[in-house]
Amino acid sequence: MNRSHRLARWSHWLLLGALCGAPVLAQTWPAKPVRIIVPFSPGGSTDVTARVIGQRLGELVGQSFVIDNRAGAGGNIGADLVAKAPADGYTLLLATTGVMSINQYLYKSLPFDPERDFIPITQLGGLPLVLVANPSLPARSLKELVQAAKRRPGDLTFASSGIGGSTHMTAELFNAASGLKMVHVPYKGSPQAILDLTAGNVILMFDQVVSSMPQVNAGKLRALAITSAKRFPTLPDLPTVAESGFPGFESVSFNGLAAPAGTSRETVNRVQAEAAKALKMPDLRERMLRDGMEPVGSTPEAFAEFIRNERVKWSKVVRELGLRVE
Repeated sequence: MNRSHRLARWSHWLLLGALCGAPVLAQTWPAKPVRIIVPFSPGGSTDVTARVIGQRLGELVGQSFVIDNRAGAGGNIGADLVAKAPADGYTLLLATTGVMSINQYLYKSLPFDPERDFIPITQLGGLPLVLVANPSLPARSLKELVQAAKRRPGDLTFASSGIGGSTHMTAELFNAASGLKMVHVPYKGSPQAILDLTAGNVILMFDQVVSSMPQVNAGKLRALAITSAKRFPTLPDLPTVAESGFPGFESVSFNGLAAPAGTSRETVNRVQAEAAKALKMPDLRERMLRDGMEPVGSTPEAFAEFIRNERVKWSKVVRELGLRVE
């Protein structure tokens, strides 16, 4: 056998081996622990979501999912860490509305590009907000609130957990939809805002279900409406903002998973499939609903489309308000 024939045979076997081995290599993920970067402090809804889904993913794939909290700059610090991580499926981002759909318009500059530097994997869940009021406000419905606000323009104050966060942006979206001019009072986090709301130092707030409803159940706050398109499963008697006179109004924050750009499609599909499987587990769904989040488990394509639509909505709000964070 001459040299050219030997080279041809070796090339044939090497190619065949590569083709046969490719699916096996794709199936090896995860061969080591996976890190989920949570771009916020421990204890919040985003952190809780990461820990719950991380535990279930670990059980399903037989590897540990380590939660790594990297808070700061509205989620930008943690997101930047993931954007610059190896695209090997072992560093994932707990993606949020702010990081993926708002911050690029709100901040003067970002060290990453949320459209270019990430691959959306799946939306884990949607978090609607509840419009809650101090009981000193006589309004017992959203309609009555709007009537009262129009009689006293500029008198109503609303709290938020910080400038540019979901509690702030949702209130501004409602200001625009209703024509009201409620005055914004920002706080450094939801706990302090709720404390001042129950004390009557501010009158209104759009807040997460998990933190506001205990105060409502205790009689310290009054719930007027919820911001999801449909009524929330655990609060069937609470009307939506849309059905309370503002058709089409919807503001639902999201938690999802994203990977660095360049991550293989096989790995992205595997993560999505396992997450969707976890989100169908009855006990996990019950836990998430109890925490104020409706499970989703969308495909990468559906999640990417959802993020694009959110960018359109929130860029308009930021632009019209002239908001800017240095």
